[in-house]
Amino acid sequence: MSDPTNRILGIDPGLNITGYGVIEHTSTGLHICEAGVVRGKTIGSLTARLLEIYNGIIDVIKYLNPTSIAIEELYSHYARPRTAILMGHARGVICLAASQSDIPVSHYSATQIKKVATGSGRASKSQIQLSIQREFGLTKTPNPPDVADALAIALCHYHLQFTGTESTT
Repeated sequence: MSDPTNRILGIDPGLNITGYGVIEHTSTGLHICEAGVVRGKTIGSLTARLLEIYNGIIDVIKYLNPTSIAIEELYSHYARPRTAILMGHARGVICLAASQSDIPVSHYSATQIKKVATGSGRASKSQIQLSIQREFGLTKTPNPPDVADALAIALCHYHLQFTGTESTT
């Protein structure tokens, strides 16, 4: 039987595709409850797209009852500051959904997530996918890569908060 007190929702925020993955720790180990994407489908309206992300995350929270949420921190490249600002909007509505649901949120850097999931803070998307496939005994790699990233974020939170280790390798 699963213990709902150990249910972690990992979120890879994006304006077009927001990946999510819910994992839980049971007496038999770590298991994926569900993983997928929330798609921002509206073209041309940032506010409508943010509402789609917000509503999608609220639905995931209501359906899967996570007890904690882990999300990737913003990464800003000096050549693309607008991208960071737009991603901040997506992270904002995700944090709002978590706050309104009274669920604590933890934030992790991309390099920290990659290091925990693969052993290397500079891992590629395909390396993350393969690592998640191996970790959870999946028959194929999670697709799109945003789903693998979200599961890696949840896995990072689990290892850093509950096991005190920084790597699954």
